[in-house]
Amino acid sequence: MAQKKTHHNQYIQQDIFLDSLLSKNAALVKLLQQKKELNMQIVYTKIDRDENNKPSFTDYTYNVSDQYFYPASTVKMPIAFLALEKLNELKQKGIDKYTTMVTDSSAAKQSFVYTHPSAENSSPSVSHYIKQIFLVSDNDAFNRLYEFLGQEYIQKKLKAKGYKDVAIRHRLQTPLSLEQNKITNAVNFYDTAGNLLLAQPAQYSKAKFPELNVQLGKGYYSGSTLVNEPFDFSLKNRLKLEDLHNILKSVIFHEFVPAKKQFNLSNEDYEFLLHWMSAYPKESKYPYYDSVNYWDNYCKFLLWGSEKKTPPNNIRIFNKVGDAYGFVIDAAYIIDTKNKVEFMLSATISCNSDGIYNDDKYDYDSIGFPFMKHLGQTIYQYELLREKKFLPDLSKFNFAY
Repeated sequence: MAQKKTHHNQYIQQDIFLDSLLSKNAALVKLLQQKKELNMQIVYTKIDRDENNKPSFTDYTYNVSDQYFYPASTVKMPIAFLALEKLNELKQKGIDKYTTMVTDSSAAKQSFVYTHPSAENSSPSVSHYIKQIFLVSDNDAFNRLYEFLGQEYIQKKLKAKGYKDVAIRHRLQTPLSLEQNKITNAVNFYDTAGNLLLAQPAQYSKAKFPELNVQLGKGYYSGSTLVNEPFDFSLKNRLKLEDLHNILKSVIFHEFVPAKKQFNLSNEDYEFLLHWMSAYPKESKYPYYDSVNYWDNYCKFLLWGSEKKTPPNNIRIFNKVGDAYGFVIDAAYIIDTKNKVEFMLSATISCNSDGIYNDDKYDYDSIGFPFMKHLGQTIYQYELLREKKFLPDLSKFNFAY
């Protein structure tokens, strides 16, 4: 492919570099040969610092295309960022991410949240939901923030930041119709004395999403019945890999992306996000997670795959993963504070060799997680040996977990 300009935030569409690098890992060779069938897509950002620690970015892609993949839980990341942005717009009402947020039931099949047993003082809040999203990828937490924002706000804000192809149009793990997903619950905010600060009524979305015509596979289960025709993803969520990668970059390196791509967040918001994006489940008191069901690498696919061993203290991953319908996705900023390594890496792969959806027979363990592990380790090893004129100062990413 032709090379493009190399200044930051423009991609070098150059599969050759990644192809030669990844081909050196025997565990990846066979998968690379099936990159089209597996809808394998990779975006890698090489980061170089100057004498003032200012980063410059060189971006590489591998097999990135408009071919659809289901973004699964990765849609939770922009929703978390937008929830904080919306709160900042409400600041004059004395509301922030720690304010008690009560979700009402405003239409058929909606559910409500008045208290939250895993939250401090049992008080549901935007901060609590964001922690759940990044620590264990909680679906209900996403749904509550989706309801607080509403489809129109989400689409308008992401489009204004340059992400015109994103479609976040439904809750997760909640079987609602197209119409039911347009209606979002009433949401109320209360102060610590129980006084109502804001009553946001139920919303009905008139958002118009980019048209999508996507049918995948050869069959799917509807209940216990096998339907022998492709599964329709046309009305599902959509988030392209390059957009996901750039959304993450706009928070990790917010000072160095164009103003229109930035989220309206405070410095404290950024610290809060970076802390919880990189924390392990055991490092949270509220909510509490046991290490048996929620091991350290539970939501860290790149570098670790499905491994349950404790990662070294010098490595931290700021990321968001997703896996559903046989698709595995991860978008990550990875640092090694001891060896002064940093890079961004995002990837997706399809793991559904029988072509049947909703059968719970996906190749996550044989294809998806090993791919993520070997991909992350290959790039990490390359970065470990790569000569740098100036080593990065990564102190801003050090947190007291």
